[in-house]
Amino acid sequence: MPSKLEKFAELETFKNCFGFFFDNISQGQTFAMKGKWRENYFKNNNPLVLELGCGKGEYTIGLAENNPNKNYIGVDIKGNRIWTGAKQALDKNMNNVAFLRTRIDFIDRCFSENEADEIWITFPDPQPQKTRARKRLTHPIFTNRYKKFLKPNGMVHLKTDSTSLYEYTLEVIEENKFPLLWHTNNLYKNCPTDRQELINIKTYYEKLFTEKGEDIKYVCFKLS
Repeated sequence: MPSKLEKFAELETFKNCFGFFFDNISQGQTFAMKGKWRENYFKNNNPLVLELGCGKGEYTIGLAENNPNKNYIGVDIKGNRIWTGAKQALDKNMNNVAFLRTRIDFIDRCFSENEADEIWITFPDPQPQKTRARKRLTHPIFTNRYKKFLKPNGMVHLKTDSTSLYEYTLEVIEENKFPLLWHTNNLYKNCPTDRQELINIKTYYEKLFTEKGEDIKYVCFKLS
């Protein structure tokens, strides 16, 4: 297995990986792929789906394998994690997968208005301390960023083991009058038969949580 430094170096050569960092912003640079993902990378007009905080990319890869007529982009700042999913996608010749290494704080700088059709947030850091609420990926600071590039009626999915994040997200949805499509505090018990994809694809953390007997929570909502 390559070292972290070797992974970072190899990422630079992966055609399915892109990066956008604070240094780029401080130098006044614009992300080259913004508004051009379909045209310049995927070469089609299929729906564009993002996984935020994708880690090793298990969910990005799994969704892309199940839905070849959609384009998927896994987003994470950890290059050594992204390397795993990116290499797997290359080895499998998956043309509907890309990875973006950036902070979620910069996400609206990487996509143009109405460019994304759907967002997945899978097992993010729940940031349980009240003082860190602004770091939660379903905080209004982030949902306002998502609004800048998510199409009208575009769905946001949250999967988490955290009861506090699950309940917090439901509060944000209610306070902002976002359309709530469906939610459950026990996905494995209540998953609809026509939505088995929700439990058939498991991230590394999801496997850890379920092995410990943790209930998985799920929320699906829109921002408009």
